[in-house]
Amino acid sequence: MILFNQRKVAKTAYQMSGLNKKFLKKGVNMKTKRCICITSTVMLIAVMVFLAPKMSGFTPAPAFADDAMDARHLVDKAKLTFETFAVAREMGGFRQLVKDARGVFIAPQILKGAFIIGASGGSGVFLVRDKKTGEWTGPAFYTIGEASFGLQIGGEASEVILLIMTERGVTALLSSSVKLGADIGVAVGPVGIGVDASTANLSADIISFARSKGLYGGISVEGAVVKVREGLNKSYYGKKVTPTDILIRKAVKNSHSAPLIETVSKGVQVK
Repeated sequence: MILFNQRKVAKTAYQMSGLNKKFLKKGVNMKTKRCICITSTVMLIAVMVFLAPKMSGFTPAPAFADDAMDARHLVDKAKLTFETFAVAREMGGFRQLVKDARGVFIAPQILKGAFIIGASGGSGVFLVRDKKTGEWTGPAFYTIGEASFGLQIGGEASEVILLIMTERGVTALLSSSVKLGADIGVAVGPVGIGVDASTANLSADIISFARSKGLYGGISVEGAVVKVREGLNKSYYGKKVTPTDILIRKAVKNSHSAPLIETVSKGVQVK
């Protein structure tokens, strides 16, 4: 609740009132009188609005505070999504392919209508595995969406994981924006109990998996656009950074991401 300094407001009101009387004594007509009264009232309201935050000690929270919270929540949800995919009986193909993945893109929630009517979209995190050490680095933050997003298993919302299988795929996602299927090749991942990963198009740069309403299936990301979320990256790491800074140069770290990195590291070791 905002509390006003009553003395300052009262003083301002008194000054405005004195101004009205001064004009009226000089014979200002009624029409002008009404105009002055309205002007005085508007000015008084403006003064109150201007002074209120300062008098109450209220300071608007910076925009990046919301971004920082959104980033942390996204990382936490991504961890849960990966854990779920890694243990599902139907995801044997996923477990086989993730062992050779150069990167993992996790979108905990893709929503229909997230951007425009008939579209689908959401936010995701991208982690990359070091070729020499095998250690995972990240995350970097992105959006993903496209009007033609094909949720093959139906439903209004889906969890999506993209396995980046090639160096070309990693390089493409390091750019500010990439269109899947146009700039890099994509394929739908094999899903089902007993399904072997060898049935997948292993020549693709990216292989996609999804879950909607508890059911696992393929998701066509052909034509989807992946863009860097600069605001979340900046808020999460405390300064302006690019995906290359985060994932390749390893110039920044956030201890909050440790559980997610550990989960992905363990997931690629599952037999």
